[in-house]
Amino acid sequence: MGAGLASKLPNVGTTIFTVMSKLATETGAINLSQGFPGFDCAPELVSLVEHYMRKGFNQYAPMTGVPVLREALAQKTFEQYGVAYDPDTEVTVTSGATEAIFAAVTAVVRPGDEVLVIEPAYDSYVPAIELNGGIPVYVTLTPPDYSIDWQAVREKITDKTRLILVNTPHNPTGHVWTTDDLNKLAELIYDRNIWIVSDEVYEHILFDGRTHHSLMTHPVLQERTFVVGSFGKTYHITGWKIGYCLAPKSLSVEFRKIHQYLTFSTVTPIQYALADYLKQPEPYQQLSAFYQRKRDLFLDGLRSSRFTIKPAEGSFFQTVSYAAITNEPDYDLAIRLTNEIGVAAIPVSVFYHQKNDYKILRFCFAKEDAVLQEAADRLSKL
Repeated sequence: MGAGLASKLPNVGTTIFTVMSKLATETGAINLSQGFPGFDCAPELVSLVEHYMRKGFNQYAPMTGVPVLREALAQKTFEQYGVAYDPDTEVTVTSGATEAIFAAVTAVVRPGDEVLVIEPAYDSYVPAIELNGGIPVYVTLTPPDYSIDWQAVREKITDKTRLILVNTPHNPTGHVWTTDDLNKLAELIYDRNIWIVSDEVYEHILFDGRTHHSLMTHPVLQERTFVVGSFGKTYHITGWKIGYCLAPKSLSVEFRKIHQYLTFSTVTPIQYALADYLKQPEPYQQLSAFYQRKRDLFLDGLRSSRFTIKPAEGSFFQTVSYAAITNEPDYDLAIRLTNEIGVAAIPVSVFYHQKNDYKILRFCFAKEDAVLQEAADRLSKL
């Protein structure tokens, strides 16, 4: 018998999302843990995919994405943010935002490079860094508002810092960056050889009149940032796994070298369908109002509960503090809530590298209204 295979990710096991979704299924609990919509996409979008399948658009797409989709993305981006990306050289379609993040990290990070990770952080960031020989360096955000202490960021930057991973609107906390955040980041890196991967998959989900300040809108940041987006979050099609990366030509050249060996190309008929659907701005323009109503419905249902709540600023996640209810670890409480009252959540400690437990749970409110009301009723009994 040969020697055992040494793991490249020895600290990675089954993700919490898999654990909680499986437990929710086994117990029949309401699943507010994993971040996917509990409703279908627009029938028109399905019809468009079928149309292109039947027309025979079923072979490989170009590695960078079908031209009409890249052009539609460039046009939408210019109309929304006033930033021009060349669809031929600066827009790349990917098999989901997670693939885009991995390709961007791989394009930049060499063994021994340090990468700043602002935590709590989405679970794909650190494995992408470590698989490329990078060293994650953590900047830790704390409740209740999870705003960034830019002095703390400054203290973490060294001559080895090569990349900073950012996320706004933020998963899991729902925190949204301001223009001041963009300016502070630009001040830190304008004279350094540091790149940025900006995860902006919730760009169309902001609440209470807030605006999404994409890093592309700041000239210093735009020239060194890979902006990552997702159709899955915008159009309720997470299972289609279609994302994209917007980056200056010099960055896109290196990004595409990695992308072509990760997936080469992304599913063809869906790209054509999305190119058509993007011509209508209403679906993404109405998304904030759609999700704000769901957030408020869920929060109204929790008013009589003993949770402490700060309304999410963006994303389709709401965090709540249970510190006034029990002192048990957040992981244990998440399991108990699923088993005993039939609502599955995510313990926020899993998003911290040292499993910091601030007695916070994360709920996904991208669900049907009746499901949210029933979940809130159950949670209020805790």
